[in-house]
Amino acid sequence: MDTIHYMLDNAGYLASLTFQHLWLVALAVGLAIIIGVPLGVLIVRHKWLATPVLGVATLLLTIPSIALFGLMIPLFSLIGQGIGVLPAVTAVFLYSLLPIVRNTHTALDSLPPGLREAGRGIGMTFWQRLRWVEIPMALPVIFGGIRTAVVMNIGVMAIAAVIGAGGLGCYC
Repeated sequence: MDTIHYMLDNAGYLASLTFQHLWLVALAVGLAIIIGVPLGVLIVRHKWLATPVLGVATLLLTIPSIALFGLMIPLFSLIGQGIGVLPAVTAVFLYSLLPIVRNTHTALDSLPPGLREAGRGIGMTFWQRLRWVEIPMALPVIFGGIRTAVVMNIGVMAIAAVIGAGGLGCYC
């Protein structure tokens, strides 16, 4: 009952923290989409890059979130930003990369070869095939990776309050 009273008495404050939390997650995942989808396309085009890129992304995800936030503090202290939003968003961005890159790679790599051949057969360049054929066919799987990153990082961002990022998890 005390929890309900607290939430009712502090509804504005909780709404503000929730908005801040969702904004931080959206910023980190948005940056991961901007970097991760093209990176996934790159490793499909250059197969030899797939193992190292996916390996590094997988390695980053194995680091516990509190430890990654702890690693960000001294790294960003070098530029005077050791505590706050920048190290938190960077850590959550790194966590977001694996599901987005892996799903982009999986989606594009598993397209039927006949689909690419049909595009080549009508004279499409690589970029035209990618834009008009491959990406639209791969979107459901790519969005699955984005959804996974968002759900995963809503929880991880709550820990970011420990390093001063704000949002839910902050008891200010």
